[in-house]
Amino acid sequence: MLVLFIATEVAPWIKVGGLGDVVGSLPRALRDLGVDARICVPAHAGVLAAAPDPTSIARFEVPGASGPLGASGAEIFETRLGDVPVYLVAGGPIEPDGIVYTGRIDEEGHRFSFFARAALELTRRLERPVDVVHAHDWHAAAIPWLLSRGGPAAPASVFTVHNLPYAGVGAEPAQRAFGIPGSDDPRLPPHLRGAPMALGLLGADAITTVSPTYADEITTPEGGHGFDALLRSRRADLTGILNGLDVDAWDPRADRALAATYSASDRGGRDRCRDALADELGLPRDVPRIGIVSRLVPQKGIDVAIAALRGLRRDFAAVILGAGDPHLEHEARALAADRPDRVRVWVGFDAGLARRIYAGADLLLLPSRYEPCGMTQMIAMRYGCVPVACETGGLADTVRDLDLAEQPTGVLFAEPTPRAAAFGLRRALATRAQKAESWDALVQNGMTTDFSWRGSAREYLTTYERARARRAEVR
Repeated sequence: MLVLFIATEVAPWIKVGGLGDVVGSLPRALRDLGVDARICVPAHAGVLAAAPDPTSIARFEVPGASGPLGASGAEIFETRLGDVPVYLVAGGPIEPDGIVYTGRIDEEGHRFSFFARAALELTRRLERPVDVVHAHDWHAAAIPWLLSRGGPAAPASVFTVHNLPYAGVGAEPAQRAFGIPGSDDPRLPPHLRGAPMALGLLGADAITTVSPTYADEITTPEGGHGFDALLRSRRADLTGILNGLDVDAWDPRADRALAATYSASDRGGRDRCRDALADELGLPRDVPRIGIVSRLVPQKGIDVAIAALRGLRRDFAAVILGAGDPHLEHEARALAADRPDRVRVWVGFDAGLARRIYAGADLLLLPSRYEPCGMTQMIAMRYGCVPVACETGGLADTVRDLDLAEQPTGVLFAEPTPRAAAFGLRRALATRAQKAESWDALVQNGMTTDFSWRGSAREYLTTYERARARRAEVR
């Protein structure tokens, strides 16, 4: 089976969020199962310089709605990410030195409509037929829609929703310019009927999202962002498959960013990492340490975290690493200014510091308002840092609560409020201070949980087979 992933990110070459991690890791796990998994991404953000030996394999015109006069030239380069073939789409509005996302929907709509058309043409030019096109998020959502209208010879399609609210609303004029028709489906409110996300949800033979709980949440009015009626009508075609983790890239036994390496069976090095982080940040060694590694945006509940830390009446130290909303950056800095003896804030991102926080903090606070999957909680557990998380989406699916699970790995709280988050922190801190055996079990259980892609890859393989069966029915 040949499966072609089509997305805008692939780690480590292009990575803005969890999408890049998925596209960089899942195809490798699928190839271990015998699937001929390949990847197609735009040749932006310097990826041509990062990719090894890219070779031009095709040039063609991508016509606009006005025919050849509106055409833009596309060029396809072939390279490899390990043993995975990767195709890079260049030309037209894709700038090789440009950033991945501009934040301007008119520019992004034009860029990703061109990319969708070029990627679709690539499926027709490979040396063997594509069995399944696996498109990711709104940037590639036009492809399942076009395939659904392409006749019986078209490949099956799977569409994965990584973050439903980012639907590409406003890209409709660019889609029309590239001959991508909209929809008038009554299951959608009028303002969403032509949005790229809607087209992917309408056209795909199978729909997935990145955790089982998030798959349920997006079928509700509260979590569906206007797509809930459509998703409820397609519930039989919707599957939540939990993201995995690249366990080779995230391994405290071999992480060179750490002061010392360690493992679940020998955690002595973690004590050295804990002391080293305290010394690096100028924080006391002898108090519990709370870490936050996150985009500083409302979705992640950063305002909730700051308020919870302000109201926490226990001895603790905290470090916040991230960037995002200017107001939340200011509030985080204000917290550090008010507690200079106990709180440190780094606005920006430092990959090495993030790893040292996972290895040197006792708790990782995740008060997300919604979380399709999330990977930081899985990384934290692998590094022996106990997550304290809001019970939503992938957080609910990966963190097993201290009082409710047989083999707990962290603490869950019910809602993204300062009071609930502070209560979750107090539960965790009390266990650490008073119940050494229970705390040790939390750490050990988290470090030994299997977060690899193996199980998820098998679920995706089942989904591909189901999509092919549905496409065969259409034929």
